[in-house]
Amino acid sequence: MSNEELLKKDSKLIANAQKIHFYPIMVKSAKGLKVIDHNDKEYLDLTAGWAVANIGYGDSRVSERLFQQYDNLSFTTQLSSPEDKMISLAEKLISIVPSSSNKKVWFGHSGSDANECIAKLVPMARNKPRMLSFIGGYHGQTMGSLSLSGHPAQSEFIGSGNVLKIPYPNPYRPPFGSSKDLTKQIINYIKEEIFKTVSPPEKTAGIIVEGIQSDGGLIVPPDDFLPELSKLCHEYGIYLIMDEVKMGLGRTGEWFSFNHSQIEPDAVVLGKPLGGGASISAVVANQEILDAGTAVHMFTGSGNPLSSAAALETLSIIENDYLIDNSRTMGEYFTNQLKNLQKRYEFIGDVRGKGLALGVELVKDKHTKVPAAQETAAVCYRSYELGLLVYYVGINNNVMEITPPLTISKTEIDTAISILDQAFTDLEDGNIDMRKVEKYAGWS
Repeated sequence: MSNEELLKKDSKLIANAQKIHFYPIMVKSAKGLKVIDHNDKEYLDLTAGWAVANIGYGDSRVSERLFQQYDNLSFTTQLSSPEDKMISLAEKLISIVPSSSNKKVWFGHSGSDANECIAKLVPMARNKPRMLSFIGGYHGQTMGSLSLSGHPAQSEFIGSGNVLKIPYPNPYRPPFGSSKDLTKQIINYIKEEIFKTVSPPEKTAGIIVEGIQSDGGLIVPPDDFLPELSKLCHEYGIYLIMDEVKMGLGRTGEWFSFNHSQIEPDAVVLGKPLGGGASISAVVANQEILDAGTAVHMFTGSGNPLSSAAALETLSIIENDYLIDNSRTMGEYFTNQLKNLQKRYEFIGDVRGKGLALGVELVKDKHTKVPAAQETAAVCYRSYELGLLVYYVGINNNVMEITPPLTISKTEIDTAISILDQAFTDLEDGNIDMRKVEKYAGWS
């Protein structure tokens, strides 16, 4: 069936509640960085499926490992009849998470249920009811994880009332009007306003934060932000939880985004790329957090042999293929190429990121910084027409998110830049059919 025929079936049969489409694509196959639709059109992918395919699509080493595992043991519930793959994976994850305290691992299926684990267990472990998170943060779609989130996508739902959202230090759009001493502004706000009013430290169990806010707009905080936030948590006896679901496992040019700050969080949340495409998530945390209750957050398929085997192979590929180094070097090259485009187009307000987590923020005018949401959707749509897949994010829907597989090469980056250049030119010249774009212009 053609792309168009399948999309009609999709519209008729698949729930809108699980859709966020940016253009009319129906994927048939993928390999490396190439995605092929049902019309046999080939695309270069800068999304990695929302940063899931860190090792690229269709790596034969993972498929072979999955086949062997299924042939030997297709399933056992790790809750009651465990086997050894989950233990090996836990050992590996603990070895790459820096810590001076005893760590354990919890396993789930997605970033949402992993952050749900945090929402449940952190208050239990500290015996304190409140949590702090950040405006723009995206931690999941289950009730506990959306309660921790501060993204407009969750604003329709009323989550748990024990979570208070505070401003994230956005250097391009400083929440208090000035970018000078931005970290100090946020830390002082927590100390002088939050702690003295609605969430006193003796009632606050933890603070959850992304080292780079991904869905919030690929926002990179000042270098001193995480160290100062960590210091604050230690001072007041509050757990620091790093959500690394999207930015972890090599994406930023280190194993984790917090590694750039050389801090030791109390809990690290992992998901998306961990299984190389197989569904698995994890929380690596201080023992007292994950042992706060018995059988209080468990799922029958958690840490199953197939997903655990895929995750072990994925981590091995990241290490053996030096993908973290490639993320760092290719990220620098990609950033420089994007900044060259920024010089040529008035509507490219900011280019930012670390490693291969890059954001391009589009604005109506560089001086006023008025968000250009419709224009961002148009560039993503036009890029799709030209053979490039890229999504947009941000609380204003105006940031192009570039998170390609960590295997990307200079040649592929040059191709991507050429297509983006053409898409930007078409936007500037009014050569994009906005009628086609309208239904894809916004998360709603």
